[in-house]
Amino acid sequence: MKVLAVGSHFNNIEIGCGGALIKHRQKGDSITLFVAATSGFLDSERQQIKKNDTVFWDAQESAEIIGGKLICGGFEALNLEFEDSLNAKLLHMMEREKFDLMYTHFPGDIQHDHRALARASIHAARHIPRILTYRCTWYQSETPFAANFFVDISDVWDLKEEAMRKYQSDTGRVKENKIEYFKNDAENNGRQNGVSYAEGFQVIKWLER
Repeated sequence: MKVLAVGSHFNNIEIGCGGALIKHRQKGDSITLFVAATSGFLDSERQQIKKNDTVFWDAQESAEIIGGKLICGGFEALNLEFEDSLNAKLLHMMEREKFDLMYTHFPGDIQHDHRALARASIHAARHIPRILTYRCTWYQSETPFAANFFVDISDVWDLKEEAMRKYQSDTGRVKENKIEYFKNDAENNGRQNGVSYAEGFQVIKWLER
């Protein structure tokens, strides 16, 4: 199976579906990680905290843990839009690779880049038979995230956490409280399904062949 995971920024994929991707890789599936935006960032006074190339190095190490091929779209962070350049890049990649399954952002995410990329990726993925959306922020939006598809990640939680922790170098982009939040979320998903840890997704499309 060929699996595509789409994220707006480095660390989104690890948080939202890192465990499921590791499970795919263990089964022998091919994994592609597409991160749309560069992810260097500024503090509240517009001083650079972390450079794009530093974050990209973190992302490469994280991708090695997951076992996927990393592709960076090169768009500017906080300025993703549902427009031709993004749509065309996604569509070209999807038509070339012919993926069987895509993971992408929850369309109701309150963060602008996440919402724009969710719309663009779902639009471009009309020929991908299976689409699952994930949550990677704790912010509430007008459309609640309600998982209806779960993946048991009990045996790979430690690897998922290791991948997330790659972004703690220098500045702690993925801080301890975020890791703890999503660990609790995975535990709650697990309790609902009789396992230790699970990732939850919303199904956009699931076509059996």
